[in-house]
Amino acid sequence: MKQGNTSILLIVAALLAGCASSGQRAPVVDRSEPPPQTVVAVEETSKKIPREKDWRPEAHTVQKGDTLFSIAFNYGLDYRELAELNGIQDPNMIQIGQKIRLFLGSVTTVVRPAAVVDSKPIEPPVREQPRLAKYAYSEAAVAQIEKVQEQTKPEVVVAVKPQIKPEVNSEVKPEVKPEVKPEAKPDSGDDEALEWSMPAKGKLVSEYSESANRKGIDIAGKLGEPVTASAPGKVVYSGSGLRGYGKLVIIKHNKTYLSAYAHNDQVLVKEGQTVTRGQKIAEMGNTDADQVKLHFEVRRFGKPVDPAKYLPLGKS
Repeated sequence: MKQGNTSILLIVAALLAGCASSGQRAPVVDRSEPPPQTVVAVEETSKKIPREKDWRPEAHTVQKGDTLFSIAFNYGLDYRELAELNGIQDPNMIQIGQKIRLFLGSVTTVVRPAAVVDSKPIEPPVREQPRLAKYAYSEAAVAQIEKVQEQTKPEVVVAVKPQIKPEVNSEVKPEVKPEVKPEAKPDSGDDEALEWSMPAKGKLVSEYSESANRKGIDIAGKLGEPVTASAPGKVVYSGSGLRGYGKLVIIKHNKTYLSAYAHNDQVLVKEGQTVTRGQKIAEMGNTDADQVKLHFEVRRFGKPVDPAKYLPLGKS
């Protein structure tokens, strides 16, 4: 018995010695926090150059003496576009206090969720069991029951497993339908650089003055002398509907600038017509003026600015 215990002890000791000599070590895991990363802030080198903001409101309330033509002129817009925007059939028919929208709104999207598809499996129809008839015991009754049972034997119905359709994701992505609203207000910056030229030859008899409410310059000349477009653009007005301007031509050059040519004797262009710089658009006259002259204005967002900033007036 002692010899057996001694053998067991020797085996255990040998095993322990083998484990000690194997050289295996438990893995060491470094659970210390990693060093914090250094974030380097990069300074932006480009700066946005501020530009003059568009001063125009979103809408205009009609005042006494306003016409749709004057409203469009004072805001640097096309009166036909204003009429269409506000649903005005006759540009001559506006009322005091009426609100005239000047610009269209922004484009927004309205999210409408799609209908959720029900993915429940189709259950097989439930068949009703035949009713049992109860009779008093007799041979005739037994025969009758056997006859009834023979007639009402249940049909063998093969159970068909319903076809399992793939699961439909209940999180159906909503259908996005854009709700179109009118365009937003144009950018406040100048569109593209324009090359301006003198609209007529003659003597400069009146200069621009904001304090004296002189909104442009006056160039004196002879009856019938040519009046030319100072810059390329589209004719947005041609008529005599603005008081104090006589026969007037207004050219819209881009979203920012337009120019006006007043007191003409004859107008040679029509509304909607595209003209080039230097093209003859009218003949000088004295309509609604005290002498033969051209009254010329440059407007930025509808606001009069000094034409001397754009024209070589020293050559007039």
